[in-house]
This record gives sequence, structure tokens and C-alpha cells, in this order.
Amino acid sequence: MSVPALPAAAVPPGGQPKKAALAAWIGSALEYYDFFIYGSAAALIFPKVFFDESDPANATLLSLATFGVAYAARPVGALFLGHFGDRIGRKKIMVFTLILMGLSTFLIGCLPSRAEVGSLAPVLLVLCRVLQGVSAAGEQASASSMSLEHAPPDRRGFFTSFTLSGTQGGQLIATLVFIPVSQLPDDQLLSWGWRVPFWASVVVAVTGWVIRRKLEETPAFARQAAAEGVVRLPLVTLLRHHWADVLRVVGGALIASVSTIFTVWALAYATSDAVGMSKTSMLWVGALANLVALGAIPAWATLSDRIGRRPVYLIGAVGSAVAMCGYLWAVSTGSYPLIMLFGVVAFGVVYSAANGVWPSFYGEMFSTRVRLSGMALGTQTGFAVAGFAVTFAARIAGPGGDDWSAVALFTAALCVPPVVAALTARETHRVPTELLGERPESAAVRAETVSA
Repeated sequence: MSVPALPAAAVPPGGQPKKAALAAWIGSALEYYDFFIYGSAAALIFPKVFFDESDPANATLLSLATFGVAYAARPVGALFLGHFGDRIGRKKIMVFTLILMGLSTFLIGCLPSRAEVGSLAPVLLVLCRVLQGVSAAGEQASASSMSLEHAPPDRRGFFTSFTLSGTQGGQLIATLVFIPVSQLPDDQLLSWGWRVPFWASVVVAVTGWVIRRKLEETPAFARQAAAEGVVRLPLVTLLRHHWADVLRVVGGALIASVSTIFTVWALAYATSDAVGMSKTSMLWVGALANLVALGAIPAWATLSDRIGRRPVYLIGAVGSAVAMCGYLWAVSTGSYPLIMLFGVVAFGVVYSAANGVWPSFYGEMFSTRVRLSGMALGTQTGFAVAGFAVTFAARIAGPGGDDWSAVALFTAALCVPPVVAALTARETHRVPTELLGERPESAAVRAETVSA
């Protein structure tokens, strides 16, 4: 089906692109500050606090598995939050996810250790981690839908990229917070020091809530609800008319494996006896890479507004497969200059191409009626696999945890489905917002709606 070219840039009537981008940025920053302080703690702290220290290798494996638990909870959260996001609006879901993430993260900082309550400690940890996963399931999809639908039609890539720019900002803040904490003496670090970053999330949560509660619902959703009503069962409509795009998003979302391997497994490997890097030095690698990503993400997204989503996304997916092999090799050498160089290039620059473009690329595959459901279900199913990539990597690395080449090949293999997804997807950067996701069967979709 041919579509008309985009008109000159104009903010949609009632649109608030800058405010929506800010709300997406700060919410995602909180979500992933919370999410990745957990990742750092799972690699460096939790094996000694919540698991049996008499078997360090198994304790590390179990700790990394709890990191993946949140990803397993994500598809369930996506079904629930996606449904209501397409029924009651983007704004309410954004506020809900912010509160849930802030609360669950604060509670992690309050948990008793294994030494205090025995096996109950890891059970409580997993429960809080599940709540984090449910929250994250709705955050990126709702924030991306919100910013996309508020944006001028020919700058959707740029404004929607703030969701992922916020993600990198949250990772940067989490890393910077952990650097001084990691330098505490072990007795202080393992008793109260690790808890401080989790408690600090309350400050960001309150700030994000103030910004989000003042944001208007998106013009696209408001017009859709007023003119045609909302879909009765978004998931049914989604799988009936957009199943192929859901599968593309699932495959594309596996690109997140690059992030989890970089931020969790590589950190644990680099600070193990096999390599012997210090915690602080490796945290600085992540901090600098995320700082570079803050500039690279909107730059790649702006390029996608000009040349298209597919070519930019493919640069990120193919490039990440190669760059991560180089980064893990650099870690294996123990050379800090090489680690820093390859880390910044792989995660800060190359991965940012796919990371900055996917919010608009995936969101533009769906119509307003089912956009949040489609993004949530597709991304969170793929992210569930990506989350457990860390656990698989720990197994693949062998008994000594030092087979970096096997992990590098495993990471490269996980970049193949995103490449296939991009190659089979339509190019949408010049499709008007109101025509995104439209199909010949649109009349049948309208029959499945009810008045708002």
C-alpha cells in the first residue's frame, strides 16, 4: 500500500513533544537506574549477601539468574500493561510504572541478608525483582508511544529516542553511584553500603512523578478514542492483524542481549580471578560508554529521520556482533586502555545505533489502536530471552568462567534475529503518523472498537 510523503514538520495539534520527551527521559532514567544498580549488585554484591558463600561460583550463577528473573516477568507485565495502555491511555501507565519501580527498588534496599533470615532472603529478593520486571514491561512501551505520538511527523526518531537516552542516563547514574560505594571496606559494603543506591531511587521517582502527572494524553490516542473508540481486546486485535510485526519486534528485541552481556557478565568476568580488574576501573568503563551513548543515541535517531530506520538499525545490529567480540577479547587481555577503547566503541557508539532507533522503528509498525500492546508484548518477550543471556553466558563460559570467545560467539549469534527482523520490516520514517500500521483490513479493526 503506497502512502503519501510527510508534510513539512509541524507539532500535532495539542502535542507536547518536548515535555513528552522529558517525561520519557526521566522515567526511563529511573527505571534503568533501578534496573542496573541491581545488575551491578548482582555481579559484585549479592552473591555474598543473599547466597551461600561456601560455593562462590554457584552463588554468582544464582545471583545472575535473579537478574534474569525480572526479564521472565516482563511478558506477563506486557500483557497486562499493554492492554490497559491501549484502553485507558499512555499517561496512566507511565505514572503507574514509575511508582511500582520506585517502590520495589526501595524495598530491595531494605531486605534482610541470608545471614539474618536464611533462605527467605533470596526469596524476597526474587519477589522484588519480579515487581521491577513488571514495571519495566510497561515503561519503555508507554514512554515510546507517548513521545512518538506527541512528536512532529518527520522528527519521530529524534523525540522517541529520548526513551533510550534516558535508559543510558539511568545506567550512567547507577554506575557513578556504585563507584564510591564499591570502594567502601567490605564489611561496610556488604552490611549497609550496597543499600544506599537502592534507597536513593526515591528521589528520582518523586521527580519523575511530578513531571509525568502534568503531561497531557497524546493527541493521536485522544483523537482515536473520540472518533472511533478504543479496541475492546487490544491483544486479540494485535495478534489477528499485526502478528508478523509482533514477531519482528520479538526478534529485534534480542539486540538487548548486547547490553546485558556488557553490563553484567563482562563486569563479573573482568573482576574475577581470571582477569583481575578492579571493580572501580570496570565501572568507569561503563560510565564513559554510557556518557558517549547519551550523545550517540539522538545523533543516530536524527540520522534515521533522514535516511530511514532500517539502515541505521542494521548498522547497530551487525556492528554490535563484531564490536562485542572485540570488547570481550580486550577484557581477556587485562589491558585497561584496550578495554576502555573497545568498551566505548562497542557500547557507546555502535550499539547506540540500534538502541536509539528501535523505539521509533518498532512503534511505527503498529497503529495507534494497538501500539502500546504491540511494543510491550514484542519487546518484553524478546527482552526475556536477553535477560537470561547473562545466565547462559555464565554456563557457556565454562567451570572457570573464562571462555570469553564462546560468550562472544553466543552474543554475535543473538544479533542475527535483529538483523533478519530489520531486513523483513517496512521502512516507515516517511509515513504520516495517522497512517502508521494501517492495513487493508483496517475496516475490520474498526469493527472491533468500542466507544471510549
